[in-house]
Amino acid sequence: MERVYFDNAATTSLDPAVLDAMMPYLTEKFGNPSSIYSYGRESRLGIENARKLVAKTLNAHPGEIFFTSGGTESSNTAINAAITDLGCKHIISSPIEHHATLHTVEHLHCSQGVGLSYVRILPDGHIDMEHLRELLANAGEKCLVTLMHANNEIGNLLDIFAVGNLCKEFDAIFHSDTVQTVGHYPFDLRNTPVHFITGAGHKFHGPKGVGILYINENVKIKPFIQGGSQERNMRAGTENLYGIVGFAKALELATTHHEAHSKHINEVRMYMAERLEKEIPGVTFNGDLHGRSLYTVLNVSFPKSEKTEMILFNMDINGVCASGGSACTSGADAGSHVIRAINSNPNQIAVRFSFCKNNTKAEVDTVIAKLKELM
Repeated sequence: MERVYFDNAATTSLDPAVLDAMMPYLTEKFGNPSSIYSYGRESRLGIENARKLVAKTLNAHPGEIFFTSGGTESSNTAINAAITDLGCKHIISSPIEHHATLHTVEHLHCSQGVGLSYVRILPDGHIDMEHLRELLANAGEKCLVTLMHANNEIGNLLDIFAVGNLCKEFDAIFHSDTVQTVGHYPFDLRNTPVHFITGAGHKFHGPKGVGILYINENVKIKPFIQGGSQERNMRAGTENLYGIVGFAKALELATTHHEAHSKHINEVRMYMAERLEKEIPGVTFNGDLHGRSLYTVLNVSFPKSEKTEMILFNMDINGVCASGGSACTSGADAGSHVIRAINSNPNQIAVRFSFCKNNTKAEVDTVIAKLKELM
């Protein structure tokens, strides 16, 4: 059976050019980057060249880029550092963050008594900026604001500049989970008012198990993982050498081809939205589809019925890969906390379709035909 993969917000396929860049470090350039002899120096050079490439692509300083195991570690590091090293006593987040953020702030609130507030979510899925201002004004202590740049389930985009400038006004630390946008949008970090951002290679056709944490050069924190002097004493453990090289190559390719790829992907997404509206009665969309929205994500609500309750399972056995929300909870019965926050209608079933540069309108036609058979 030919499969259609529409779950690229969960992970993407590895670009062949990225694999080519990684191969020397999977074979003959295998040295430990901490070793002083030639094998180690080759590996160290690969990592530092990758760091320079990532920094150049994001318009950051190489000293602000730290390689990690992915977005979850990066967010945990930033959030914990804001509390333990930067004097934050209160956290402001939102109820629709990724669990890498939600579970971390809840843990700090419960285990250390850190204050915790959630900004209101508007009906279209965006955060209420006036409420954020109120929370900052009334906190009475130094705050960490942690809000994601693009929601991984509904695709809504945060105005990162507006939030960052608001945080500056109240002397708050600002961390943004940018896992869904690094590799999908150009970044100019020298001119973006943010203290921490995150990235994960597998979201833009790079390898799994590697990510970045950007730490603004004016921020000084201690290591989250102890045990070695790697990453300039900031992240202990032998570096994921070939992953780091692959991350940098994938980011370079994604940024170089951003204009063409984003246009193509958005055309596929909007074509699917149009076909669904036309051919599946009762379909609605979650989030701000026609406004500030991530061009890779389409979150669809189908009318609840005996057939649609099994829609993900039935799509799977018909060769269609999609998600019921975040892939991190797609096997859980609890459903999506994001959808619950913006759409409490019990008579709808939400499905996330997410797209990449390799998807086509012909694949959309195939999926629509399958859906019509399953409804």
